[in-house]
Amino acid sequence: MVGITAFGAYIPFNRLERRRLAEAFGEPALPGEKAVANYDEDSVTMAVEAARDCLNGIKPADLEGIYFATTTPPYLEKQSSTTITAALDAPETARTADFTSTLRAGSTALLSAVDSVKAGAENVLVTAADCRPGAARGQFEQLFGDGAAAFVIGRENVLAEIEDSTTVAGDVLTQWRDTGDRYVRTWEERFVITRGYGPLVTKALSALAARLKITPAEVNKLVLYAPSPRYQAGTARSLGFRQHQIQDGLFDTVGLTGAAHAPLMLAAALEKAEPGDRLLMVTFGEGADAILMRVTENIKKFSPRRGVSGYLTSKKTTLSYQTYLRWKNMLNHEPPRRPDPERPSAPAMWRNAKKNLAFYGCRCTRCGTPQIPAQRICVHCQAKDETELYRFADINARIATYTIDYLTFSQDPPTVFSVIDFAGGGRLLCEMTDCEPDKVAIDTEVEMTFRCLYKAGGIHNYYWKARPKR
Repeated sequence: MVGITAFGAYIPFNRLERRRLAEAFGEPALPGEKAVANYDEDSVTMAVEAARDCLNGIKPADLEGIYFATTTPPYLEKQSSTTITAALDAPETARTADFTSTLRAGSTALLSAVDSVKAGAENVLVTAADCRPGAARGQFEQLFGDGAAAFVIGRENVLAEIEDSTTVAGDVLTQWRDTGDRYVRTWEERFVITRGYGPLVTKALSALAARLKITPAEVNKLVLYAPSPRYQAGTARSLGFRQHQIQDGLFDTVGLTGAAHAPLMLAAALEKAEPGDRLLMVTFGEGADAILMRVTENIKKFSPRRGVSGYLTSKKTTLSYQTYLRWKNMLNHEPPRRPDPERPSAPAMWRNAKKNLAFYGCRCTRCGTPQIPAQRICVHCQAKDETELYRFADINARIATYTIDYLTFSQDPPTVFSVIDFAGGGRLLCEMTDCEPDKVAIDTEVEMTFRCLYKAGGIHNYYWKARPKR
């Protein structure tokens, strides 16, 4: 039996209420809010967070593949799944692959992972993330949100068996971006639906139903990607599904998250699924993928660390439209009156990969005292060069002291620096993120999160920050 053995999700802490778009332009806006990645987040950092949420009880060392799906990779030429592999501390021998350039990237990666496991691989992690900007005052600005989902495909302790799948390819120009485009372009809506989305989704579902002799009544939840809530409901009903069968599209709470949208909906469906339920996921993008799954008894034994439901309730809704524009680099502002940051050194990044990406310090083998950054001399027993690597990424900490800096340049001022004490030992001075400065206090519990410190010379410099425990 091959199927999903673990699942997880990530939704950014900050949400933009769509009424703020109405206030900015004096025009009607869609209801609800959308999730917005912080200025130090991108598709890679969100993918890492979703993977960490997913790997609850599964060791990164047991992964034999890491697949990453996105339409917004940080690099046009450099694999991002290798960065995710390093941040998770997965084996260097794991097969890595990026799936991109289509909204179907998430389901394509999932099906490729299924093929890998059928061919003999043990555990393959699939993570999908997107943060697509929509041009100001446009429909996409209202619709698009940021988020990520992750799954492990394997043979042992399967939560949802992959029963069958169908893929239909169709080279219909609906949405696109070329290398010089910052924002998504789209053709006229009627053409997109009547010649692209509608026929291709229908063809994929019809082919799957004919092969398996399955009817809509036998499906418990339809996880259907759609370009808007109206088309999700309309398409589902036209295919014979009833309203209670349609999985919530998260349009009012997260937004349309690109290649991660259907995977994020699937993670939400799995959180509430019961043994025996049948889930049908349908994606779209230059064709359609339809994947049918049957939930097993093992679903009762697994839960992600937070999951979609946990991240939906953990949020801040005070984000202003001006701050949103600044984070998305859509608003020109006066640069800081100081030199630009230097391009990170490739040799230094290679030497410090364990420290910076996997977030390792050391632990004294004589007395057991952890230290970060790693030191040759133990702070407790003064033993020299008697240490072993010790990973701090998943260890919670508490604030020992902190400072709020209004002078340091930041996309989200003021900057909060804190000295944190890790449970079990280890003290670190680090920057905080996703926090409200007036609520930061000594002894606040924090957790580590993978972020992009800055970009210089075309290089993205990743490291870890602390945030109040979500």
